Amino acid sequence: MSLTADESIAATKIHFDVSFSEPQAHYIDVEMSISGLNNDFVDVKMPVWAPGSYLVREFAKNVESFTASDSKGNALSFRKTNKNTWRVANNNKGEIKVKYRVYAFELSVRTSFVDASHAFLSPTGVFMYVDGRIKEPSTVKIRTGKNWSKVSTGLEAVKGQESTFFAPDFDVLYDSPIEVGNQDVFEFTAAGVKHEVAMYGGGNYDKARLSADMAKIVETETAVFGENPNKRYVFIVHNTSGGGGGLEHLNSTVLGARRLSYADEAGYKGFLGLVAHEYFHLWNVKRLRPQALGPFNYDQENYTTDLWISEGFTAYYDNLMLRRAGLYTPEKYLEVVNADINTIENQPGNRVQPVSEASFDAWIKYYRPNENSRNSTISYYDKGAILAMVLDLEILGSTKGQKGLDDVMKAMYDEYYKKQKRGFTDAEFKAMAEKIAGKSLDKIYKDYVNGTQPISFNNYLGHAGLALVDDNKGRVQPFLGAATVVRDGKVTVTTVARGSSAWNSGLNVNDEIIAIDNNRITLAPDPNTRITDLDRAVLTKKVGDKIQVLISRDGLIQTLDIQLSANTSSRFRIVETEDVTEDQMLVRRRWLHL
Repeated sequence: MSLTADESIAATKIHFDVSFSEPQAHYIDVEMSISGLNNDFVDVKMPVWAPGSYLVREFAKNVESFTASDSKGNALSFRKTNKNTWRVANNNKGEIKVKYRVYAFELSVRTSFVDASHAFLSPTGVFMYVDGRIKEPSTVKIRTGKNWSKVSTGLEAVKGQESTFFAPDFDVLYDSPIEVGNQDVFEFTAAGVKHEVAMYGGGNYDKARLSADMAKIVETETAVFGENPNKRYVFIVHNTSGGGGGLEHLNSTVLGARRLSYADEAGYKGFLGLVAHEYFHLWNVKRLRPQALGPFNYDQENYTTDLWISEGFTAYYDNLMLRRAGLYTPEKYLEVVNADINTIENQPGNRVQPVSEASFDAWIKYYRPNENSRNSTISYYDKGAILAMVLDLEILGSTKGQKGLDDVMKAMYDEYYKKQKRGFTDAEFKAMAEKIAGKSLDKIYKDYVNGTQPISFNNYLGHAGLALVDDNKGRVQPFLGAATVVRDGKVTVTTVARGSSAWNSGLNVNDEIIAIDNNRITLAPDPNTRITDLDRAVLTKKVGDKIQVLISRDGLIQTLDIQLSANTSSRFRIVETEDVTEDQMLVRRRWLHL
C-alpha cells in the first residue's frame, strides 16, 4: 500500500536544517539529521557535479567545520574516506546529527551564492546524501533570518511548517534549486500550470509584458508534446550587471540576465530565448532523455554521446518557439539560423571533432576551453541545433510537410518517458526518426553526427524552396589568422586559426607582435574606419605576399617570415530559390509557421 503525501513526510528519516549565521561572509550552515540507522558507521557524501552542467566541480571543496553527534549531543568520531565522503561512527545509534558549513561565493546558475542580499542554494553543492539511501525522502527547513522574507523553490511545501519543504527522493532534491531573500515574485498561468517568477537583483522588466510573452512560450512548447507534466513551475532569475546562462530542473529553472537589458529589444528577445530554451528542457532532458542522464551517479561523470540531441535540439527549438509564438518574424528567425550556420561553418574544429564525440567529451573539453578549442572542438549546442534543423527539414520534405521533428520528439516522449519509463539509446532515437521520416537517415548520422563532412545545406533547405549562398565566395583577401588583444600595452596573440598563415608559419598564442615589415604595430583602431595597424598591414598586401613579423616570445626577440594565404571564412545567408513548387511551399509553411 502506497503512503499518502502527509504519511510520506511523517515517515521521513532525513532532515536538513539550513541557516545563515554569516551571510555577509558567504556561508551556509547545514544540520543534517539521519534516523533509522542500524550499522556501525554511516557514509555521507557530497555530489561532485550538478546535473545539466557536465563538469566535475568538486563541491566538497567548499565544505568545512564538519562535526557529528548522537541524538543526545555526544560527539561521534568520523574520518574522510575519499574526496567527498565522510564516514561517521554510528555505534548502532538510531539517530545522528551531522553539521557542516558550505562556503558559497560563486554566483552562477549551477553554483551556490550567499551574501547580505540573498542566498541561492544549488542543491548538489549544499546537501549531502547517505550512501545507499539516495531514493529516500527528505525534508528541508530554511531559516530565513530577520532580514529575508521569501523562499522560492519547486519543492513541495510541508503544510503547517514554515519554510519547510519535502523531496520524495534525493534526485528531486538535487533538481530543486532554492532562492532565499526578498525577491520580487509575480505569477501567471499558462497551459493549466501556475508559474512563479522570482526576480532577484532588480531590473527594468515589465511584469505584464513578461507574463504575457512567457505564457506564449509555455503554451507553444506544451503544444509540441501535447501535455504539460507539472502543476507548478518556478523561474528563478538572477538579474546582475553582466548575467547570463540557464540551467534546467524538473519543475523549475535558474536564469541569469542583465538587469537593464529588458528595455532593449535585442536583450529582451535574448532573455525570452533563454526562457524558451530552459522551459523546453522540461520535456527534452528532464523527462525524454538519453539513458546515461538519469538515474544519476553523483560521484563521477555520466557519459553520453547524445548531448547534441539533449542540448542541441533544445537550442534549435528555443528560437523556433519564439517564431511560432509570434515573437520572431519569419525573416528574423532566418537571420538567427544564418548566424548559427555561420558559427559552425567558420569554426575549424567543426572539421575535426564529430558532434557525438563533442557530447561524450563535454566533461573534459566543453567547460574547459583553451586557446586551441576553436581549432579542435565543436559545440554540441551549435552543431546540434543545426542538425535538428537538417533532420526537421528532411522529415518535412520526405512527408510533404505532413510530419516533422515535432512528431519525433512527441513519439519518443510517449514511448520512452511515459510508456517504458526509461531513457533512450542512440539507436532507438535514430530508429524513431527514420520511422517518422519513412526513410533511412544513415547519411546524416554517418557524415554529420558521427563524422565531420560538410553539411549539404542546400539539399535540406531545398525542401522548403530555400538555398544557402556565400557572400564571400570568390573573394580573395589576405588573412593572417591571428586574433590579438592589448595586454600591458603590448599587442598579444590570443588565438591562431588552424590552417591560416599564422598557423603555418609558427606564430604562437602569447607572442607579442611588435612590428610588421619594420612598421610599429599598435591595436588602437582608426576612429573613422575602426581599422587597426595590424589590419592595415595585412589588408594592404595580396594573397601570396610575404611579410616579416617582429615578435617577442618569452622575452626573446625574433622575426617570422609569413606568407599570406587567402581568407577562407564564409558569410552565409538564406535566400528563396526560383520556381518554388507547391510541395516546397507546404514544407516552408510548416517549418516557418506561416
